[in-house]
Amino acid sequence: MTPDLSDTWGALLKVHAALVPRLDRELQDAHGLPLTWYDVLLELNSAPERRLTMGQLGSVAAVSRTRVSRVVDELVRAGLVAREPNPDDGRSAFAALTPAGRAVLRKAAPTYLAAVQREFADHLTTREAEVLAGALRKVLDADARRR
Repeated sequence: MTPDLSDTWGALLKVHAALVPRLDRELQDAHGLPLTWYDVLLELNSAPERRLTMGQLGSVAAVSRTRVSRVVDELVRAGLVAREPNPDDGRSAFAALTPAGRAVLRKAAPTYLAAVQREFADHLTTREAEVLAGALRKVLDADARRR
């Protein structure tokens, strides 16, 4: 790895390590909602019929594939997500956003968006944000092709 890329990679890891706990703390303080829960609720809200199989959710959520099932279990206990049988595949189930989950997500969204703006976006120009997003999408696309 070249020195420039090593610095870039290190900066990405440090930004993640610094900002994720802050965002998590802010959501928990304001709404009692861990960032991992917010992420899963957000992905379900964006999905067709507001539901995904566990495999699909594991592919799109920021939480690790191994943790997604545990996070969904926590959300089910909180009444924010329901497990629904998959009629096309008896071995899998859907995680479906409940009305209560959608209400919690809507209430927490302004806090989350303000924190992302303040902690991240405010420090980048529009051009820097575009370049960064494009570069990170390339990495994610390559990862998706490997699966």
